[in-house]
Amino acid sequence: MLKRFKTPKPRKGAWFVKTRGSYLPINGKGYLTYIPFIAYLLWPMFWLEGRGYPGALVVFLTVPQWVAAGVVMTWFASRKS
Repeated sequence: MLKRFKTPKPRKGAWFVKTRGSYLPINGKGYLTYIPFIAYLLWPMFWLEGRGYPGALVVFLTVPQWVAAGVVMTWFASRKS
């Protein structure tokens, strides 16, 4: 039997809410924080792919950036939730 996860009520003024080990934006400021985050994840991949780098090299160069950005974003969201 699957457990249902309940979303906790966010505190007043929170930008994010914790859900299943991650954070989701619930405020306009939270959504505006995610726009540069997503752009940072996608831009290097498309830039390297457009320059003609092989797929394995693109993954090898972008995955460390994704991990670092994910750690920073999780830390920031935990402070603003």
